[in-house]
Amino acid sequence: MKKTIYLFGVLVSLWAFTACNKGDKKADTGTAAVSDKDKEIDAKVEALLAKMTLEEKAGQMTQVNLNKVLYTGNGGGYDNNYGIIDPALLDTAVVRYKVGSILNAINRAYSQDQWISIITQIQDRAATTPNKIPVLYGIDAIHGVTFTLNSTLFPHNIGSAASWNPAVSASCAEVTALEARACGLRWNFDPVLDLGRNPLWPRFPETFGEDPLLGERMGISAIKAYEGAGLDKTNAVASCMKHFIGYSASRSGRDRTPSFIPEIELREYYLPQFQAAVKAGASTIMINSGEINGVPVHASKYLLTNVLRDELGFKGVVVTDWEDINRLHERHNICSSIKEAVKVSIEAGVDMSMTPHDYKFTKAVIELVNEGSLSIERVNESVRRILRLKFAVGLFENPVVEKAALQNFGKPEYAAKALDAARQTITLLKNDNNTLPLKKTLKIVVAGPNANNVPSLHGCWSYTWQGADATATLNKAGDKPFIPGFDFAKDSVLPLFPASTLSIKQALEAKIGAAKVVCQSVSDYEDPKNYSLPSVAGADAIVLCLGENSYAESPGSIRDLTLDARQIALAQAAIKTGKPVILVLVEGRPRVISSFVDGVPAVIDAYWPASQGANAIADVLFGDYNPGGKLPFSYPRHTGDFVMYDHKWTEENIEGTPGNFSDAGYQPQWPFGHGLSYTTFEYSNFTVSADTLVGDAKLKVSVTVKNTGAVDGDEVVQLYSRDVFASVVPSLKRLRAFERVSIKAGESKTVTFEISKDDLSFVKEDQAAHTFTRVTEDGEFKLMIGGSSNFELEAPEFPWTSFLYRTYKGAKSVYYKAK
Repeated sequence: MKKTIYLFGVLVSLWAFTACNKGDKKADTGTAAVSDKDKEIDAKVEALLAKMTLEEKAGQMTQVNLNKVLYTGNGGGYDNNYGIIDPALLDTAVVRYKVGSILNAINRAYSQDQWISIITQIQDRAATTPNKIPVLYGIDAIHGVTFTLNSTLFPHNIGSAASWNPAVSASCAEVTALEARACGLRWNFDPVLDLGRNPLWPRFPETFGEDPLLGERMGISAIKAYEGAGLDKTNAVASCMKHFIGYSASRSGRDRTPSFIPEIELREYYLPQFQAAVKAGASTIMINSGEINGVPVHASKYLLTNVLRDELGFKGVVVTDWEDINRLHERHNICSSIKEAVKVSIEAGVDMSMTPHDYKFTKAVIELVNEGSLSIERVNESVRRILRLKFAVGLFENPVVEKAALQNFGKPEYAAKALDAARQTITLLKNDNNTLPLKKTLKIVVAGPNANNVPSLHGCWSYTWQGADATATLNKAGDKPFIPGFDFAKDSVLPLFPASTLSIKQALEAKIGAAKVVCQSVSDYEDPKNYSLPSVAGADAIVLCLGENSYAESPGSIRDLTLDARQIALAQAAIKTGKPVILVLVEGRPRVISSFVDGVPAVIDAYWPASQGANAIADVLFGDYNPGGKLPFSYPRHTGDFVMYDHKWTEENIEGTPGNFSDAGYQPQWPFGHGLSYTTFEYSNFTVSADTLVGDAKLKVSVTVKNTGAVDGDEVVQLYSRDVFASVVPSLKRLRAFERVSIKAGESKTVTFEISKDDLSFVKEDQAAHTFTRVTEDGEFKLMIGGSSNFELEAPEFPWTSFLYRTYKGAKSVYYKAK
């Protein structure tokens, strides 16, 4: 097979004029004129608000976990793992404290019928209260309906981003909305818009990777799929962009720990996705659990009101994360009491508190208003937003599952969409000597802890919070409730994953026949059998399935990215056999494999591909699907190396002796945007529509891509730019546009992008006024196009070339400052 040819960093010099007001004056949110329906909802909200007591208002601002209304097992006959409502506890929540929202499941997923029963009981009780205000149920349906048995789970965001195809993100959101609504769930805490720039961070797999543009396009695609049909429709749910803001940038890399982010960086990298999400119409937002520069975000009026409300124009509901108001007192220690923490957070801009285990928040709101420490006007602002959301999602018309929504659960076509998504995410990182695809006549040894383990294919938020459990144990106490498909007469172990879900071993057996697959790996991730090789006698190749087990949030925190020592030893043993080794990585974040990867001829990264992941892996290994995924992050070669593709020159070069610099900075195992194919692509005819960009004009950038191989394939065409000289130190390159294109063998396609001054802008600080402006300065810009971010690494044999550029005089730059 020919080496894949990438267009050598072709350069074009541009002169760009005038400023861009894209970030920091009061933003144009794209909000249309108020519709008649909106006016009708507003009138209903005001009429209801006028009738509500202070206690009802405080309750509407409160969100508790489901366990507050379930049997506890203490004399009630059931453990709360059964998901059985305790009428007395439900009365306490809904009648006494008038709670407006409940969230998530307890310990395990429930069936669709159980969810409908739970939601119906809650709403029936709410209907008996004086103003009959329904409860808004929130759920972490992160990559499918997490807490529902037999739901369809899609690749996690980090895998979705590897497709470089916003349609993949949209497909996941569409199915998630349908299946959530079919269970009576109308508020989804997704998508995550945090930037994945530190793989130590345990929520890295929930991100769309290290680049703001890629994250923005994938996230906005999800939001539009969740909400685009209209929140009152049976194929829509309210989305929740999260976690505002800078959550993923913790200094230690561990969850819920402090971040120190200069505002110029905060606005350049962490704010754009949220600005775009507000403009796209996201209904709600969840707040960063940590602190930035010593100020917890839940207590930051600057971020929650000045930036989010006033600057970005967000009008929806602001909800806290888990217990985060309490933690202003208990962990951050900026408030002397929980009551003070409630006051501080509400005045900062919080609308709803995920409290979730007590009613301290509700009581504190009532006390604060009664004593005059918190204005009823401020409380009314939050309650208006919450009520408006409830009207918008149709809860007042029908608070339980709609008949039209019931049929939208578990359709066969959902599995096909999940398979297509998983296939598009898989990334071929290495393929020496055309080791892949394998022939179906070969006999293979399959080994490793991820070879025969289903949960590790799915990752976090997969039928349980951590996602690592294949079953749930139900205590045999008292009478047994009805769970469809489960026989309590036999045992109390409930399978969580659908029986149709295959492990990699099973998918490979289905692909080429069990007789050709030798595997001793078992489902228990820690079993010693998973860390040794079976006999390789007579085998043609070894498929080594390594990576990570499932984890979520703080339990997934690690201090070293190096792959587990047992897995490294297994890889080294496989290499010593002399058989070709194909490494299949199943992981939520990149684990360092540099100690042995040179001895492995082929590597694919499957990320956490979920319910159809094993089938997708088998399709790629045997050539039934040609991989087209690209890395959404820089894959580190060293565990302490977090230099990103968009680094600055000073990050990349080291002055070994005075005046002598060496290129020793960006040395990833594989660069951002990298991914191979079973075919080859050739770039040519890179053209731009002008050599000068002026004012608000558009520049068209085109390139021809030819599939020069023998099989059809997908290529992700990536456009990067560099501001050669700027008043703020520029990155060596930034992603400006991309498109995934399918090209038949021998076929050529022309890909055209359109860029404007906005695409070339950056955030600049007026240090005297301490204001921040997004500007495009006069000067020279270089454009680079190809199949990866690292043109030097991908195509070192090609020289750089450039177009001539000229100075254009007479235009003036206009700077817009934040209000």
